[in-house]
Amino acid sequence: MVTASAGGLALLAGTAFGIAPAAAAAPPSDTLQQQFRAAADEFHVPESVLLALSYQETRWDSHQGLPSTTGNYNVMGLTQVDVAAVGAALAAGPGPDTVEGRGDDAPPRPVKGTPTPPTVQDGPELHTLDAAAALIHRPADDLKRDSAQSIRGGAALLAKYQTESGRGAAADPGAWYQAVARFSRSGDPGKPNPFADRVFDTLRKGVSRQTAEGETVTLAPVPALTVTRTATRAVFTSTATRAAFVSTAAAAVDDGTVATSATTATATTATTATTTTATAATAATTTTVDDGTVDDGTVECPAALGCDFQPAAYALTNPQDPTSYGNYTKANRPDDGDGIQYIVIHDTEGGFAGSISAFQNPSNQASAHYIVRSSDGHVTQLVNTNNVAWHAGNKTVNMHSIGVEHEGYAFPTDRPTWYSEQLYQSSAALVGYLANRFGIPLDRQHIIGHDDVPGPLQANVAGMHWDPGTFWDWSHYMDLLNAPLKPAIGGTLAVGGKVTITPAFDATNQPPVSGTADRPENFVYLRTQPDPSAPLINGGSTRAADWSDKAVAGASYVVADLCGDWTAIWYDGQEAWFYNPNGQTATADNRPGQTLLTPKAGAASIPVYGRSYPEASAYLPYPGITAQTVAPLNATVPAGQSYVAASATPVPSDFYYAQNIDGSAPNDRTLVVGCDTYYPIRYNHRLAFLKASDVAGGSTAEPCTQPPAPSAGVLRGVASGLCLDVTGAATANGRPPSCGPAPAVRTRMNLI
Repeated sequence: MVTASAGGLALLAGTAFGIAPAAAAAPPSDTLQQQFRAAADEFHVPESVLLALSYQETRWDSHQGLPSTTGNYNVMGLTQVDVAAVGAALAAGPGPDTVEGRGDDAPPRPVKGTPTPPTVQDGPELHTLDAAAALIHRPADDLKRDSAQSIRGGAALLAKYQTESGRGAAADPGAWYQAVARFSRSGDPGKPNPFADRVFDTLRKGVSRQTAEGETVTLAPVPALTVTRTATRAVFTSTATRAAFVSTAAAAVDDGTVATSATTATATTATTATTTTATAATAATTTTVDDGTVDDGTVECPAALGCDFQPAAYALTNPQDPTSYGNYTKANRPDDGDGIQYIVIHDTEGGFAGSISAFQNPSNQASAHYIVRSSDGHVTQLVNTNNVAWHAGNKTVNMHSIGVEHEGYAFPTDRPTWYSEQLYQSSAALVGYLANRFGIPLDRQHIIGHDDVPGPLQANVAGMHWDPGTFWDWSHYMDLLNAPLKPAIGGTLAVGGKVTITPAFDATNQPPVSGTADRPENFVYLRTQPDPSAPLINGGSTRAADWSDKAVAGASYVVADLCGDWTAIWYDGQEAWFYNPNGQTATADNRPGQTLLTPKAGAASIPVYGRSYPEASAYLPYPGITAQTVAPLNATVPAGQSYVAASATPVPSDFYYAQNIDGSAPNDRTLVVGCDTYYPIRYNHRLAFLKASDVAGGSTAEPCTQPPAPSAGVLRGVASGLCLDVTGAATANGRPPSCGPAPAVRTRMNLI
């Protein structure tokens, strides 16, 4: 989640999306299928194009006429945003967060300067609902609440775009590529458009789905479809507003496919975000940083996404203080031994351009590796994956993760209820690519939300973030990753077995959330007894931000008890009950190879940790590094309870020290690895860590001996994945021989 350290990015105000207080109208008597057909006939748009476009906007869901996180409405995803209200909300933000993105317990860096609050820049991309309403001569509220009017407005707008492209109405679906691309509100229509590519891929393959409202809509496949892509250029009235499209050259794709985007985008990228800064940052391919190194800006991204690179700040806020830098840490992951194990899903709590600008201000002390735009799924990279972005509020998680921001808001006061389909699809394509590249398991113990990240110390727990919120559709997202939440082979629920939370994200799972109408949610409530009137555990509430009493989709636990339609799990050191009739909200997963951990024999309870730092003796070879606190949370696992390990073997304890911007401090840019090892577990709503030496049920620990102190002149930093142990014995991406097979202290070389 992006937030400014003082007065920064804020939640959108209640009037920002122009929500009227009346409830959404009841579905019309005609089916959605008939409504699409009628609108297509009325506005001379191929019905198949209209169906495929709507599917890629909303999967044909009306969302009860309520807005998305970026002001989209109803089945066509048309936009209406009150720019003045957005600006007022951003200016009156909630103030500083209690947990820094860096996530360590060091004193705050002596940062000079203040974050620059984003200003609002208007543009027609924020008002497509109003434009469509004018075309069909209906009040804008009709297009919000009535799916038939939403479809009519979308069809009229698409027909207008087709006419302005110079092609006119055409019966051939393949001739509508540029109009569809413009409908996506993409910032650069001169490039291949991932949104349009997905629309025409949907046309080619066909799709059928039952919507959340219970209507079945079907699009027949057109496998032989040929798409004509017309190159265009945009005419801008300002740096961020697309005013008109002018047709230029045309080219046909004869093989029935749509050409994919280039691996990298050009250096000037207009955005369609709802907010931007007064001095909008432009994309760049290189940036020189204070230590004399160059971030080459290489985009690490699937080619079809057409990602660009706009570098986050790596600069001092006080030229006299080399520690006053932001917004990320130089490293050489994973070759330096700092393995990448997680991908963390965030939402920005600000617009696309405004969030990028915040990351480019070193006073904000926050960054992410990527950000995904809501309107068309465009992906911008900000930090190379070998470096450590400051995004999770927990240094252990930062060290071992990649952070992906998504344009949107976890719970604005006007309660938007959904994320765009393009955001889900681009994010899943990116995360699938990264998981394959770094060997990250595609499960919810490794593909996690910011709300899954533990507080590193007890003082941080209350301030940890809870994005992407209760209406992020984990089930759909994991389906897009080809990693469905429900295991193919699970067995039956049994005490002592594993269970995964798997509620459907539809009308069958609409637990109440304070201040909002019933809607699909991604969690189940947990109670003290198998009774709907029993209190929520931990004295919890129905507030969306209260994660203490919720088990989120994809999280796995050990079954503590069964009682009729109720299932109990071990959660937060206690027995917690949820309603699970016929396995409706959770699925057994008793496949072989599960690692279930319990306190070792003779222990009444064992401590729970929020990070996996080394023991104090691991720092002895490094006089320039202060040993970090190893302190448990105010949490335990009592004897008799069991928790699911996120990995079959424990992970090393480690700490990456990076003090000065140029790596010049004593022992700077050093990875300290201890002999202690930890198991990551799902402890409550969030992950946590147990020391391997405290548990039974895991693998047998191997002996570990700390090496002697190094002689003077040990090199520091990163180079070519080589490790150097303190006696000078080099190994390639492995452990120093002085520690044997167990983790050991390593220092990394930077040949500068």
